Amino acid sequence: MVPEANNTTATEAVDASEWGKFVGQYLEGYFKLNPSFAVYQGRHEYDGKLPDWSAAGLKAQADYLKKTIADARAFDASTLSKEQQFERDYLIAAAEGELFWLEDADQPHRNPDFYISGLDPNVYIARPYADATTRMKAFIAFAKQVPAAAINIRANLKTPMPLSFIDFGKAGFQGLADYYVGDAKAAFAEVKDEALQKEFDAAAGAASEAMKDLAVWIESGRATATQDFALGPDKFARMVLKTEGVGVPIAELEKVGWADLRRNQAALKEACGTFAPGATIQACMAKMNAHKPEGGPVAGARKQLPNLKQFLIDKDLVSIPGTEEAQVEESPPYNRQNSAYIDIPGPYEKGLPSVYYISPPDPAWTKEVQNAYIPGERDLFFTSVHEVWPGHFLNFLHANRAKSLFGKVFVGYAFAEGWAHYSEEMMWDAGLGDGDAQTHVGQLSNALLRNCRYLSAIGLHAKGMTQDQSRQLFLTECYQDEGNARQQAARGTYDPAYLNYTMGKLMIRKLRDDWVADKGGRKAWKAFHDAFLAHGGPPIPLVRKAMLGGEAQAVF
Repeated sequence: MVPEANNTTATEAVDASEWGKFVGQYLEGYFKLNPSFAVYQGRHEYDGKLPDWSAAGLKAQADYLKKTIADARAFDASTLSKEQQFERDYLIAAAEGELFWLEDADQPHRNPDFYISGLDPNVYIARPYADATTRMKAFIAFAKQVPAAAINIRANLKTPMPLSFIDFGKAGFQGLADYYVGDAKAAFAEVKDEALQKEFDAAAGAASEAMKDLAVWIESGRATATQDFALGPDKFARMVLKTEGVGVPIAELEKVGWADLRRNQAALKEACGTFAPGATIQACMAKMNAHKPEGGPVAGARKQLPNLKQFLIDKDLVSIPGTEEAQVEESPPYNRQNSAYIDIPGPYEKGLPSVYYISPPDPAWTKEVQNAYIPGERDLFFTSVHEVWPGHFLNFLHANRAKSLFGKVFVGYAFAEGWAHYSEEMMWDAGLGDGDAQTHVGQLSNALLRNCRYLSAIGLHAKGMTQDQSRQLFLTECYQDEGNARQQAARGTYDPAYLNYTMGKLMIRKLRDDWVADKGGRKAWKAFHDAFLAHGGPPIPLVRKAMLGGEAQAVF
């Protein structure tokens, strides 16, 4: 069932002031330079268009961000309201963060991940924003641009590449190649226009071949592959500062991460003492994981979501704006580098469903590794918390109704993932599971996974950790299965910001405790959650400043 439309959309309540006009002009210019992003937000006049990934196109993106930052800083603060000053800081932070990835980290020339999301046609396939014929025409226009984009991608990516980047790029581009002529073709089978189907086949076939060629080219670099994936300590420190406003020294960040890991390990030991008395931690985790969701994880998650929503209502933990619901499906083959994720329509869309995707195990793995990868029912329970109630899905229900137009469109990594991960522990603390030890083991399994992401990001990019040492960390300190450990260690090489799950969670938890301290403590959780989510998705230090005053700083 398609949900009801949002009560407010990104096109309503436009700020007519000079600052409001500036934000609107910035967004329009940004959408023109990043049409894939615009389409994802629901701006379908950009359907079928891809970004310009030529050298000139990349320079134009960087120049636009630099000019925007300078122009935003030039606004006289005395002419801006408190809300506008906040939005200005938010805009500058978002632009500086993107500029870091473009120039400082040099992602367009180093990392295939920079391109793969832009080549994803899922919005045309899975979002019913228009009839199938209209969306099919948009896909055809999109597919016709893919071969030229592939030429720019190959020209941009520098070789030799790190081995994990080759693995990721090959899987990503080959997966897209298969998707264009496979699931995408099947999605438009209902369109009976023979000429349009013929045009689709030609465009999708050419796009598929271009992606196959990219996959083959990347694979050809395997013999000379490197392990040169690290940003290095200086760039890593700039990453957390420029993308999330966190100016904490790396040594202190690492100390914070180990402290939270040990806290969760101690809680796991206690929970296992009840759930699996006398067993090792690994055996306890295996026992929890052996209880698989009935009918598989997709069917299991579908059963979990109504119960989680009802728990939020019964405990009055956070407001639920609107009546939208999330669907649950198996993730497409080209996007299975993570076990679960959610695709949420942007703020310019009306009445479209969100889809919570769950990935099956890699068929190339052994049966034992595949079985271990399939989550236990209680593990999946907290993944559903993370992705839907009250995690990402609820976050975006609030963000899509934010007062700030900018806040509707730009939701940051640490805000989104920090909130979703914070939600897992918050729900347990609020009584989810009624103190059941197996349920607590499931929650802690997810927490420990994110602890090792945090520590691996720092280790891989600032401390000389190898990918295999990261894999061992996931196995020995966070008690993950072999398949997850392999995936997560590899992901850390090309996603250095995946520390944001734990980093964001810890900042939110500290902000909550400080904010409710003089407002009734736990009784004020709902008020805190609503106030926090109302900001959209800026760097958390900016939210701390807005809610508590003082400077915008990271506090753990």
